[in-house]
Amino acid sequence: MKNIKKRLKSGETLAGCWLNLGSSVTAEIVGSSGYDWVLIDLEHGSGEQADLLHQLQALEHTPASALVRVESHKKERIHRVLDLGANGVMVPQIKKVAEAKSAIAGIHYPPNGVRGVAKMVRATGFGKNFDSYKKGTLENLLGVIQIETLEALEVLDEIAELPGVDVLFIGPADLTMALGIDGDLSHPLFVDAVEKIVAAARKAGKAVGILLFDPNDFQKYNELGIQLIACGADATFVANGARAMASQLNSAKNRKG
Repeated sequence: MKNIKKRLKSGETLAGCWLNLGSSVTAEIVGSSGYDWVLIDLEHGSGEQADLLHQLQALEHTPASALVRVESHKKERIHRVLDLGANGVMVPQIKKVAEAKSAIAGIHYPPNGVRGVAKMVRATGFGKNFDSYKKGTLENLLGVIQIETLEALEVLDEIAELPGVDVLFIGPADLTMALGIDGDLSHPLFVDAVEKIVAAARKAGKAVGILLFDPNDFQKYNELGIQLIACGADATFVANGARAMASQLNSAKNRKG
């Protein structure tokens, strides 16, 4: 199992990227490109549960750890993702401490959680490594709770203090929309929210993550103490590359005319 959780606890800053095309090919390309981690997005991405296995298989032999964002905090969604071999789970739209607690409980086996036991799954080597996998889940599986609602901001300390919550992950798009400042990351309300999230995580000994719109903001947020930093997505890379090439070709065509 890859060691993203250990690396965070040792103080490393880890660069990541979103995967939202549902493609095992782009997953392999991105995973081999130098990122520390990637996130397969089942909340907003175009891929479905059926596409997840192939993406995880493609990422297995790349350096990147594979996190998966599920659609809800329901344990059934989390079980399925982990059984397929994800290194961790991100849970969006958390509003209550009970929801964060439910999400984390779904990651871990009893007595630390409520994850159902299935030995013949990919995560355990189809039964061959179940004992070592079960023993190592607390140490190895990353629990990421997204902070992107006003309700979550009101209970930051309580969420951060939950055992098994490893990362408070800032969702800028949803959080700024909730704050009424859609996309304005320089607004005092967003700046204040980020500072509160970082403070709550630091107090509880947890890490903080964020998805950037601009890679030039990396240093600014890293200096605040944010370690799990993502920017870009496979769909963005394809779209930007296609548009840039089409623009060049059309410019050349127009010059010829």
